[in-house]
Amino acid sequence: MNIRALAAKCTFAVIDQGRSLADELPRLQAKVEGKDKGLLQEITYGVLRYLPELEFDVRQLMAKPLTGKQRVCHFLILVGIYQIKYTRIPDHAAVSETVAATGPLKNRHLKGLINGVLRNYQRKQESSDAESENKPDSVRYNHPGWLLKKLQAAYPEQWQVILAANQQKPPMWLRVNKKHHSLEDYQQQLAAAEIGYNEPEIRSGAIPLTSPVDVNRLPGFTDGDVSVQDGAAQQAARLLGSQSGDHVLDCCAAPGGKTCHILEYTQDLGSVTAIDIEESRLVRVRENLERLKLDAKVIAADAAKPDTWWDNQLFDRILLDAPCSGTGVIRRHPDIKWLRKASDIPTLTVLQQQILKNIWSLLKPGGTLIYATCSILPEENCEQIKQFITENSDAELIPLPEAADSPQPGWQILPGDAGMDGFYYAKLMKKA
Repeated sequence: MNIRALAAKCTFAVIDQGRSLADELPRLQAKVEGKDKGLLQEITYGVLRYLPELEFDVRQLMAKPLTGKQRVCHFLILVGIYQIKYTRIPDHAAVSETVAATGPLKNRHLKGLINGVLRNYQRKQESSDAESENKPDSVRYNHPGWLLKKLQAAYPEQWQVILAANQQKPPMWLRVNKKHHSLEDYQQQLAAAEIGYNEPEIRSGAIPLTSPVDVNRLPGFTDGDVSVQDGAAQQAARLLGSQSGDHVLDCCAAPGGKTCHILEYTQDLGSVTAIDIEESRLVRVRENLERLKLDAKVIAADAAKPDTWWDNQLFDRILLDAPCSGTGVIRRHPDIKWLRKASDIPTLTVLQQQILKNIWSLLKPGGTLIYATCSILPEENCEQIKQFITENSDAELIPLPEAADSPQPGWQILPGDAGMDGFYYAKLMKKA
């Protein structure tokens, strides 16, 4: 299969058809083998990261965009320009392979057009790049205008750093199963396997690798000795602080990384119940539990409607990883920039409020709830917690040392902080 043709199909499906990159890319990667899987991911992620900039370049080269049955070849041109601009692939190879992709895309008659556009871009590249200061901010920063405005308002001194972090390739983080190995033991195993790593994150013990590796190279992966999970996500189990005998609820649990970490983190838990609204997403939860040889009660359930699934047993600890905009994990999921819309945010905040209110009733007096999102928008995070505390007299905010200097409730991790994804945590206790 022609990798450029697959990349064009994937980006077309995401941008024009609104499909998730997490669904589309693995389906297309299954058609190729070995290093081609990585190249397909590199090109696809790259086009989505730099989409406004690439679209701007195309507009300078073509009088009108391709439409209809030829539309997929518009994305093929973006694929070609991305390779010339941002990869080490020799220009001649990038152009020839991209032009050759018109065959598999059933648009062979466009070979001449695409070849001409890419050759023309090569000639004009330096002057085009030099004009970057005159481009709109959405093109200069490769983010949609609505998100730019929100970040500028929320983070007047940090927004440019956040945007730059969103454009970076994320590190690969490991979570050591401490029921199997100590952190030091596993670091020795990584060294023996000649897998480079940096110093573990001081609070959670999460290990960042110097460069990503195939999971099958990780010592003991199939035996459940280690998992892949971002350093920010690994804070959840620590902050939840479950004790032996606790009954724990993990809401919106898919794909199950935090569920498994809770079970690894605390010996002899009374029970762990993991719920998610979509049965299809719970497949991953069960797979992770099976690989790690852990046990939890897994239920397809709507966290906003406990009366449809709850057995009337109150929980000691609840982790609510609320549905959110995902604006903290754009570097891992660049399609978020183009699939998420400004109008989604008010809808999400209402859903978050509803779930938090209804799940709170399932918590024992004296119990702990961790509210978490992978968002960096205040209306989904600190503002939600402020409102909830105001409206619920039995909710007490537990200050987090990590956010001691923040005037806002909770701990806001921004993309790139200590190499981690953007995440938010707030710790609430139900007054007796």
